[in-house]
Amino acid sequence: MKRQVNYLGFLSLLALISILGWRSGNTGLYGFFGFAYYLRYFWVIPDEFFRLNVRKAATFAFMSEMISLVPFLFICSFIYGGVKAVPTAFGLSFAAAIFAFTAALMTLEWKERKGAVE
Repeated sequence: MKRQVNYLGFLSLLALISILGWRSGNTGLYGFFGFAYYLRYFWVIPDEFFRLNVRKAATFAFMSEMISLVPFLFICSFIYGGVKAVPTAFGLSFAAAIFAFTAALMTLEWKERKGAVE
């Protein structure tokens, strides 16, 4: 039987952007090193329940990004003014979505593992 590739592991390639931050001196790119967490998914077999958990986590992340964008726009417009507010708010909402996806997927996996033990 041929082993399936878990495409979620390819998100770990985004961690290579942190090397650009080291080379260029832009410390803002060091946050991309957090994507190295997704290396572990190369060893997870993507069965139907795993795909369902990824869909649930992605839906939660998408909704959290859409909901957080408006408050971030208001907050950033008061802090930075009109010009820098929009890109900053979009970046913050994207970061919130990535964090929400990772947290939701970890929670769903933890519940699955806990249910398998009992």
